[in-house]
Amino acid sequence: MSRADGRAFDELRPTTITPGFLKSAPSALIEIGATRVLCTAIVENGVPPWLRGQGRGWLTAEYGMLPASTGQRKPRDATRGKLDGRTVEIQRLIGRSLRAVVDLSELGENTLWVDCDVLEADGGTRCASITGAWVATHLALAAIGRTAALRDSIAAISVGMVDGYAVLDLPYEEDSRADVDMNIVMTGSDGLVEVQGTAEGTPFPRADLNHLLDLAGGGMETLRAVQQAAIGSA
Repeated sequence: MSRADGRAFDELRPTTITPGFLKSAPSALIEIGATRVLCTAIVENGVPPWLRGQGRGWLTAEYGMLPASTGQRKPRDATRGKLDGRTVEIQRLIGRSLRAVVDLSELGENTLWVDCDVLEADGGTRCASITGAWVATHLALAAIGRTAALRDSIAAISVGMVDGYAVLDLPYEEDSRADVDMNIVMTGSDGLVEVQGTAEGTPFPRADLNHLLDLAGGGMETLRAVQQAAIGSA
């Protein structure tokens, strides 16, 4: 098998993170191949009612795809009056991932709102969102002098089995026909936060799972370097 874009099986698509993309809020534009996601993070005073008086903060995330982010127009959720199931699943994943590395007791009674808006989608939007959202979160906490709340970094990457081969960072063309599709969320210290994996057809052996996890671990090193470069240039 040869990949359509000529990449090696263990090679990421070209990846960049542009910090401070917006002037109005701490932000980061992440581009992984043709996938582009704008991530922002805003700190607001106050917490949900069930957290009031406890002296700790909260972090929550929202995710959305712009109507023209795919080849076929995607109606806005607001016009339908409700979020679709995929949107709910992904924004919960982003929130869980970030909370795994943020010490909420260091936030005071403040809420950190993280928004991930997909400008263009070509596979891996949830992974790009998590990776870019961490940079936006770092910038937001730095702006209020609370970077001590960050216990570690967090990033995510997709892996899968395509035509019998284990591959890293699937674009839509590969993702849409993968025999196994997985999203791996890991901390900077290699702790696993979430492993989402599905056999689309035939069940896969444990050896393939181990191989895919190793493949993801190698790609994470590149993502972390890109994150740190973005923070350093902010």
